[in-house]
Amino acid sequence: MQNIPHELKYNESHEWVRENEDGTYSIGISDHAQSLLGDIVYVELPQIGDDIGAGQECAMIESVKAASDIYAPVSGEVVAINENLEESPELINSDPYHEGYLFTLNAADSSELDKLLDADAYATLISEQED
Repeated sequence: MQNIPHELKYNESHEWVRENEDGTYSIGISDHAQSLLGDIVYVELPQIGDDIGAGQECAMIESVKAASDIYAPVSGEVVAINENLEESPELINSDPYHEGYLFTLNAADSSELDKLLDADAYATLISEQED
């Protein structure tokens, strides 16, 4: 059974968004996505200060199987990156929703979250893709 936290929002390309207490949003990839990628060996993150649009390529993850582009689920300015991933990209495999998050941004338009999937809809998407 996939780990799909209910407090997060998801997009169809398997990225998640968490609203933080300070009003920023953390972005990462789902447990499903990391399991499909396999052992992650390298991560290329956006730069602090980058403005990214929803649906835009913003990062890249390399695993022993493949390289995968990461798409921003919401628009905004990158305010922090997970520097721990430079030395330990495998954190995405072991804890994709916390220690393995990718970056944090200030959302340009929080209403974009309404276009994302909730946990139940994301679980349905995964099961349909596996059929």
